[in-house]
Amino acid sequence: MSIDLLNLPESRDSLKEIIFSFADKHRNHELEINLLREQIRALQARLYARKTEKFSHVTEAEQPSLFDEAEQNVFESDEEVTEEIEVAGHTRKIRGRKPLPADLPRIEVVHDVSEEEKLCGCGSEKSCIGKEVSEQLDIIPAKIQVLRHVRLKYACRNCEGVEDDGGAVCIAPVPPQMIPKSMASPGLLAHVLTAKFVDAVPFYRQEKQLARLGVDLPRATMCGWAMKAAERCQPLLDLLCGEIRSGPLIHIDETTVQVLEEPGRPATTKSYMWLFRGGPEGRPSLIYQYHPTRAGDVAAAFLRGFTGYVQTDGYAGYDFLDDDPDFIHLGCWAHVRRKFVDVIKAAPKPDNGNPEPGSADVALHYIRKLYAIEKRAQVEDLSSEELFRERQQKAKPVLDEIKEWLDAKSDKTPPRGLLGRAVCYALKQWPRLIRYIEDGRLRPDNNLAENAIRPFVVGRKNWLFSGHPLGAKASAALYSLIETAKANGLEPYSYLRFLFEKLPRASTPAEFKALLPQYVDRSQLLR
Repeated sequence: MSIDLLNLPESRDSLKEIIFSFADKHRNHELEINLLREQIRALQARLYARKTEKFSHVTEAEQPSLFDEAEQNVFESDEEVTEEIEVAGHTRKIRGRKPLPADLPRIEVVHDVSEEEKLCGCGSEKSCIGKEVSEQLDIIPAKIQVLRHVRLKYACRNCEGVEDDGGAVCIAPVPPQMIPKSMASPGLLAHVLTAKFVDAVPFYRQEKQLARLGVDLPRATMCGWAMKAAERCQPLLDLLCGEIRSGPLIHIDETTVQVLEEPGRPATTKSYMWLFRGGPEGRPSLIYQYHPTRAGDVAAAFLRGFTGYVQTDGYAGYDFLDDDPDFIHLGCWAHVRRKFVDVIKAAPKPDNGNPEPGSADVALHYIRKLYAIEKRAQVEDLSSEELFRERQQKAKPVLDEIKEWLDAKSDKTPPRGLLGRAVCYALKQWPRLIRYIEDGRLRPDNNLAENAIRPFVVGRKNWLFSGHPLGAKASAALYSLIETAKANGLEPYSYLRFLFEKLPRASTPAEFKALLPQYVDRSQLLR
């Protein structure tokens, strides 16, 4: 609308129209400015703020007028906050360091007084009346040694080496090796792979570490060992896939990985490492898979033949799960919570530095109530059936309150802002978010998958990329075995050493299954 300020119309209605037009433009500009400022604060928080999602909140008594009446009632009715605990008596914490592990070997170093000090002033010899013991933790640095495999030969002196039908010369057979004709023992192979895939030490750093110990072991050799070891472990990976599909619930997540020499793709193209976690209750299995794409077809291919619950984040590639009758799609409350946390991090800070609670705090308050139920059930060690009844009785009413609050907020919250996006995300995911109360074996979030993929992300920060798709596939295979071992309470190095010793002799499906982390005989593992 073009307006000549020097020749304004005399009509009152025309002037009102001009004023309303300016007011609308001003309101839109203010809204756009506030959105841009919020985006700037969100980016600054992502770059410079603490990564933790924990916040300290002022109480409603300190800020009685910040919320409307409905939201004040939410805080006033919080049973978790007002719960009283009776303390029977005063206890005092004993200061001091934690005792050293009792199962570690002990080497006694006895400190005695001199012979002169053992003589009393009266001329008699003093008697030992006790001792004081203190302990220090000692460590023996890595030590490289050589295993010499000596195969004895036998011959008949009577035949003088002339072979007959039975053969006059015999020699002990070559013991089966994880990598035939390699100098890598099971212990060295387990050490190298544990260093990279557990401790995130790239091969080029290990090369330097081993050089300090007097061993020349090129990184290319270690890389070749990793690929050959992964290839030998393929029967176990196939069994792990079957274990995951045999459980009632599968967690899925994915993260980026850069692979340099992918056919037909630039070196800077993003590829993906997928994670699938599941299996019978108490015996979890994890499978990592490298794929050039993030398309939902990857998850669909893995889930072929599976019927049950599948838990993911809100990525659109998983939407096919909602249309397939074989799957019951669960959402993730941790992702919902994270979006409201982003609102708080991007909120403007007042002069006193203490952020004022707002709508995002109300959402987090509700989510805390849901997780309080889960924490209490974990402490009380409830069975699946008991947890189901607990959720129906306590979590379901909270979910109803959250839904009512979200519906009310969606009508008066700009959808382009962080709060609007958080509310819209929660409402879009709502059918998936409430399904966890249907079965006590289910979880409210996908944190098991996120925690399992985090070691890969930590390693990626150190080694940055994979050189070839074969290397990425080998990494996926080794991460699968190592993280499955950790999920079942096994120490990774001990498990890998045991596996590399026993795997060359395995040939039947039963023998391979006995080598899986969840079925391994723990008494055979090294401490």
